Amino acid sequence: MGLNIARYMSEELIKLELETVTPEYVEGASREKWRQRSKEMVLDELVSILEASGQIGNRSKFLNDFINRERKATTAIGYGLAIPHIRSMQAKNFMLGFARSSRGYDFGAMDEEPTRLFFIMAAPPYDDIRYLRVFKALAETLRYESFREELLSLQTPYEVIRAVESMG
Repeated sequence: MGLNIARYMSEELIKLELETVTPEYVEGASREKWRQRSKEMVLDELVSILEASGQIGNRSKFLNDFINRERKATTAIGYGLAIPHIRSMQAKNFMLGFARSSRGYDFGAMDEEPTRLFFIMAAPPYDDIRYLRVFKALAETLRYESFREELLSLQTPYEVIRAVESMG
């Protein structure tokens, strides 16, 4: 792959089990509105992970940037995977976080599978080259089913970084 994504990762930006509890879908309600609300709740927790970096300006604007990006098109790419990503004035530096959910969330994936693995990425608006290179490298690495399964089974944030490193 050439680009070692692991060098952009740190243990404090890894969460092995998301805690967000989304509301149950109620028959007859707008599925789109329900999904949007659920996604916003998950994005809020993902933004909290990136907050540990100390690299976020205004948190609510930052979260809003993610929500608006997600409204344009889902960042769930299928296979239980989503890569929410933005370029934002609220990102002081490039950030990459990882989280997973054993249960999974309806994140609007084309294959309609629950999303269980999340790589959340943010960069300042001027940091295009690194942002695009990391996104492309992540997408290439994550197409391997064995790697996605490994990410679901790891026990510590350190093991996640090591696994990403070994793919680089």
